[in-house]
Amino acid sequence: MSTPLLVQALAGLSVPALAGATALGVRLRRADRSAAAREGRLREQVAGLEARCAELERTASCDPLTGVWNYRHLQLTLDREIERARRAEQAEHQDGRPLAVLLLEIAGFEAVVAEHGRARASAVLRDLAQRLGMEIRRSDTFGRYSGEDFMAVLPDTGAEGAAQVAERLVWSVRRHLLLDWSSGPREGRRPHGNGLTAAVGVAVLPEDGTHAAVLLRAADGALGRARGAGGDCWRGTASPASDTGPEAERDRSEKAGSLSACAGEAPLTSPVTSPLPAIVAGPRDVLS
Repeated sequence: MSTPLLVQALAGLSVPALAGATALGVRLRRADRSAAAREGRLREQVAGLEARCAELERTASCDPLTGVWNYRHLQLTLDREIERARRAEQAEHQDGRPLAVLLLEIAGFEAVVAEHGRARASAVLRDLAQRLGMEIRRSDTFGRYSGEDFMAVLPDTGAEGAAQVAERLVWSVRRHLLLDWSSGPREGRRPHGNGLTAAVGVAVLPEDGTHAAVLLRAADGALGRARGAGGDCWRGTASPASDTGPEAERDRSEKAGSLSACAGEAPLTSPVTSPLPAIVAGPRDVLS
């Protein structure tokens, strides 16, 4: 075959091949664009599912009435912090990290319910819970234990720091301004508080126990002693000193700046913006 004929034959064969390659390239580019679009839609769906899961997790861990952490979250947090303290003890071959548990019971809501009704009393409880949540550090956990009972888990906090936090919480409940239900001028603060008082029981790891159930039992026993002392005070597992009674605490808390910061490096700030089967029997619930 002569050279011109060979060239013509090769040219005839290359035209279909070139057209096929061009068509294949177009299809591949379209497939890439389609795959990119599908990937983008999948990413959006995954992001939406993650956001929904985060919202569900937050809802499952948040008390719907007060907006603070609920009982389940408190128990999970307590178990986690106890395990962390145990690992620190094993790693450092020392006493490990201290951990304090506070049980707080608010008294006086029966009068609020009788005067304002259950709906407004629930608003008061929510407002007070949010205020108490601002009295602890970001690394701490504060939540609703049951009814008008609340619980605080304070990592890296010993007995002295826990006592300071307990005193501050008692003072905050006593001096908290109740919501103003009238449209006129707001009434001044009552001379002897708002009618609400708090009793707080304090337990510290490892002195009072190394398991959640033991710590909660110790804190509940201390809470019972604070309640038996008339409330408006806190008690630890050890016998309180003579100057830590309700009257002494009231005298200190009436003085501006008498409440010192809790132990730890983190600054005081709001956790929330931060409840397991009942181990400790609580009082009857005024609000559900």
